[in-house]
Formats: sequence, structure tokens, C-alpha cells
Amino acid sequence: MTDLSIIPFGGVRENGKNMYAVTVNDEIFILDAGLKYPETDQLGVDVVVPDFEYLIKNTEKIAGVFLSHGHADAIGALPYFLQQVNVPIFGSELTIELAKLAIKDQPALKDYNDYHIINEKSEIDFGNVKVSFFNTTHSIPESLGIVIGTEYGQVVYTGDFKFDQTAESYYRTDIPRLVEVGQGKVLALLADAAGTEGGADSVNESKIGDYILETFRDNKKKRIIVAAVASNIQRIQQIIDATAATKRKLVLSGNDIENVVRTAIKLKKLQLPLPESQLFVSLKNMKSLVAHETVILETGRMGEPIKHLNRMANGEDAHIKIGSDDLVFITTTPSTAMESVVAKTRDMIFKQGADVKQISTDMRSSGHASRNDLQMMLNIMQPAYFMPIQGEYRVMSAAKDAAEEVNLPEDHILMAMKGDQFKLIDGQFELKDSFAIGETLIDGSGIGDIGNVVLRDRRILSEDGVFVSVVTIDRKKRQVVSKPKLTSRGFVYVKANRDLMKEASDLTVKQIEDYLTNNKSFDWNELKAGVRDVLSRFLFEQTRRRPMVMPVVMEVNQNRRPNNHKTTAAQSGAQASKKPAQKKLATPNSNKKRFAVQQKRTYKVKLLNNKSPNSIELGF
Repeated sequence: MTDLSIIPFGGVRENGKNMYAVTVNDEIFILDAGLKYPETDQLGVDVVVPDFEYLIKNTEKIAGVFLSHGHADAIGALPYFLQQVNVPIFGSELTIELAKLAIKDQPALKDYNDYHIINEKSEIDFGNVKVSFFNTTHSIPESLGIVIGTEYGQVVYTGDFKFDQTAESYYRTDIPRLVEVGQGKVLALLADAAGTEGGADSVNESKIGDYILETFRDNKKKRIIVAAVASNIQRIQQIIDATAATKRKLVLSGNDIENVVRTAIKLKKLQLPLPESQLFVSLKNMKSLVAHETVILETGRMGEPIKHLNRMANGEDAHIKIGSDDLVFITTTPSTAMESVVAKTRDMIFKQGADVKQISTDMRSSGHASRNDLQMMLNIMQPAYFMPIQGEYRVMSAAKDAAEEVNLPEDHILMAMKGDQFKLIDGQFELKDSFAIGETLIDGSGIGDIGNVVLRDRRILSEDGVFVSVVTIDRKKRQVVSKPKLTSRGFVYVKANRDLMKEASDLTVKQIEDYLTNNKSFDWNELKAGVRDVLSRFLFEQTRRRPMVMPVVMEVNQNRRPNNHKTTAAQSGAQASKKPAQKKLATPNSNKKRFAVQQKRTYKVKLLNNKSPNSIELGF
């Protein structure tokens, strides 16, 4: 049996969250580690990242993480993944710098520095596997496709790509290199399918640049607020060019965009038509500018612009108030999950008297492969198998149809789910030993502490509210001491529902008295569960709604310890010994001992066609 398999951890049947593992002879090569933004029903969740459990269990097998580009859907999960798995990261210079920005706020990763810069000319020799790269066209410079070369053939991962014949030199696809890869044996092609659903090709970026400049000129009397993705360097370049051409000043709204722009300027991936002092104005000095001189570039937290724009429209931003002298220019194409949010945001902006323009309503703007782009990639690569990635099922289905049109057999198109394991057996990929992979929800600083139960509770609270009943009992006398105090939030207005509240109070008392009378043993959980069940049924019968019912039962005449009670040193030690050990999240530092005993992995990094490669030894 050939020891080669492919497992998607994200990026299939969903938009974003790219992460794929290619296992070759007991070594795991991870392709990207991205996040996605939450669906509308994932209330309060900031971002969603893959479930890493399988990879954590197989840490010693991981050769590294290979990044295709610097967008959040490719690098966004690194801050959470690297806290649990200490492995090297490989990527282009800009991608590595953006990865460093992504993890810099994680205290557990302050000492992490296992980065390795590669480019389209690099080849990394792991012995049985050679990893090489090729340039692709995307909305950020230095986007790379990744080739996993094995004795069985090549597994090719395109990352996000499209073909644009007008692209600038540092965004251009290296077609001769693609042809070179395709002339070898390509076992499987994992190709971007995100733009295949509509059928039409994306407009060339040169036309989009002209469109942005025309928009700026047509609104010469208005302040322009541009919503963009922070890491979309190509779009930011076009905004900078249009700002300079219309003799305006650019204000960067937020730390994320400032960090990205500074990094891109330092690496010369953004070209400034004017000196910085003549182009940029700080947010605190924005008031010194008149409206028609001002362009505000906002990207929001973690580079997601729509939610921040929503707060602006609601008047919740401390610095920027949207008004009748503004044009809000949305230059990002929202995901399907965000379309309703965008529609509501546009409506709120119009209510403030501002105009709204959205690039995606006037032209097809995408950094992803169209149907024709995908078919061209398939024809160049001539893969034995094709796995469409980067899209929900309907998008993957459109990519499947496109592949069949260029004569790829239906049974050689892998319509994968997360956790599917495709193993190469006698030259054929077969679905074997698959396992369930969920997703990890990030809320604030919590990693994985939000699950389906918490989301269900949040959904109930958002839809039907909460009903709280507070009552005091005397357990010794087995009676209710005082009438319940009832509170409703988001359920009913108390003053307008006095009869309902009185009946609920009487039911609470009756249920508690029945429990105290009829049960010799006493259990707090049973008592509160009984109150909760009775109130839930009653409130549903009366209102046809199901609020979250929270009974709070307190007790008087409890046995209390004397105030002068002292704990001896021996008692203190005994008590301390009984405390359960707290489970700590693994960090690179806490993993040092475990990694120190692993076998050192040696690989060679060289330029293609270079006869004198440099050898580098990795010891974890």
C-alpha cells in the first residue's frame, strides 16, 4: 500500500478556513492554516478556525506548515495552532511578515521564531519529499502555489489564484513554471474553486483601478470612506494611487491596516506616488482636513471591514461619524454569510444621508479562479485527480462540472468533506479511515470554549430572552421564606403582564413546597430543575415562546463556620493537595522537553537549478 494521503481540515464545503494535510511516508505537510468569519447564527463568535486535535496527536510527524499567501483564510489560524503545536512555518517574505503580525498579540508565542522565507525559486528537500513553489496571481503579492513532490508523483496546491494578463510583474502567474510542473506526473490537484459558480470571468485589475479612480473623481465634493480587507494589498495600492491622483489625504482607520501598510511599504510591496508626509494623515489629525480632501481607509478588527462599517453606521465609532457629505465605497466582495449584514449596513448608511457604492454591484471583482481559469489550470496540470477547494458545496459542484467539461472523469473528482482521508492505493485515491473534524470557535481570548450548547443558549437569549426567578427557602423548616422576585429581559414587559408574573410566582412557590414536602433527601439540582420545567411549560403555554428560565434558590439558616476559624499549616497543605491539577494549553515553551527527544529532521533548501544547495538541520 502506498503511504500517501490527503486530508482537508477546512476549506471544503465552506468559504475560507483553508487547511490541508498531505501525509507522505509518515511525514505530514500542512498546506495553509486559515480562519473564516462566523456565520450569522454563530452569535458573538469572532472567528472560526479548524479543529487541530488530529494534528496535535501527530505533532512529531509534522514537517512544517507551508503558506500560500498572507490573507486571513491562509494564515489566520496560526495564532491558535502554534499555541498547541510547535512546528516550522514556510512562506514568502511578505507572507511571513504578515504571519508575524497575526501572532504578535499572543503572549504564549512571544518566543516563537521558527520562520523560513522561501520564494518561487526555492526547493526544499526532505529526503523522500521535495517541496517547491510557483508564482500565482492573487490580490496580494508573493502568492504561491505549492508542489509536494514524492516518489509516487506530485500533489499540487494552487492556493488562491486567477489568471490576469494585465497583472503587474509582482502579481503575475509564472505560466512556464506551471507548464514545467504539469509535465511531471500530477497525482492530485487541490485547486481554488471559489470563483467558478457565476461562470463569468473577473474583470482585469487594471480596469478596477480605473473604476476606483473614476469613483474618486466623480465624488470630488465628498469625503470618501473606503471599506477594504486589510491584507488586500492590490486594492490598497489602487486606493493610494487614486488618493494621490485626486490630491487628497489618506487616513488609516485601525491598527490592523496601519500594521499591514507599514509592513508592505517596508518590503516595497506598496509603491507610494508621494512621500508619506504628503499622503498620509493620522486619525487624530483628521479633523484638520476638509471633507473633499479626505479618504478614510477602514478595515475593522482582524481585517474584516463590514462589521466595523456597521458600527460606524450605528454611530458607535469614536472617531468617524457618517453623514450627508460622505460616500461609503465598499471595495470588498462579501461572502454569502455576510450578504444580509451588508444589506442592513447599506440601509443604515443611507439613513445617515450618505451615498453608498459597492464595487461588486458594478463589476465582477474577485481574486479567485473563474470557471475558465480553473479549466486552464486543469489543462496545464493534467492531474489524475482533482479536489475542488475554497467554496461551499454548490461552488465545489460548479467546479466539478467545469472539470468534467475538460474530460476529467467524474470518479476522479474528489468532493471532499472535512476529515475525509483519501489514500493512494495501487495508483488510485480511495476514501479510507476518515474521521470527524469539527471547528473551533474563537470568542475573545477563549479558544474552543464556545460550543453548540453555548451557541444554543445565545440563540435562545437573542430570540426569546431570559426569565429569572429568585426565591429564598428555609431548608430546615422546609418552607419558602419570601415570595419569588421575577425578572424578565427580552421576554415580556413586566408591568404589562402582571397576571402572568403572579401566576409564575405562585407556580414557583407551589413547586418548591411540593419538593420540600415530598422528598426526604435534598438535591439542589433536582429542586431547580423542577422549577425550571414547570415555568418553561407555563410560559410556553401562555406566550408560545421559550425564554431561558433561570431559577435562583437561596437558603437562610445555613450552618456557618466561626469567623475566628484558623487553618493550620498541615491542614492548608492537605487542602492544597486535594486541588485538582488545572489543564494548561500547550505552548511552544511547555513543549520543549517533548520536542527535544524527537528525531532531528534534516532538509535542504536550494534555488531550482542551483548545483550547490545549502543544508539546514531542524532540531525541534
